[in-house]
Amino acid sequence: MTLCIPHRGDEIWLGMKKKGFGAGRWNGFGGKVKEGETIEEATRREMEEETEFRVTHLEKAGVILFQNGDAPMLIEMHIFRTSDFPEALAESDEMAPRKFKSADLPFDEMWEDDRYWVPYFLSGKQFEGEFTFDNNDHVIEANVREVELQRS
Repeated sequence: MTLCIPHRGDEIWLGMKKKGFGAGRWNGFGGKVKEGETIEEATRREMEEETEFRVTHLEKAGVILFQNGDAPMLIEMHIFRTSDFPEALAESDEMAPRKFKSADLPFDEMWEDDRYWVPYFLSGKQFEGEFTFDNNDHVIEANVREVELQRS
């Protein structure tokens, strides 16, 4: 899985997920890696599909492993930041983008794990984390740490 978050200075873009997994939550832009794609190619494709913006520069920010309730497998999420974004991002069938100030992020309308790793992201740190959710999407275990990741 991939996640791209446009972030520059005090500005950060999130999208309100309109349908599917995570609907009703603010999140970055991304999704599944298709067969034959690199993680970076999938990140660029998902960003373009969800906002009509083609990312040219990606910076690897983090990698998180998720265990969701009784689901039999872990989800590995590769998180990227991009600072080369336009003044507006287009709405798609899946996402409604909105620009926020870093200090005003809507954490109450985001995934619970975001409270743990987004501060690392906003400060420009690279990080790894593991999260376990119960069957009601609440974090029951969390671990995030600063690391040195291979740059993209």
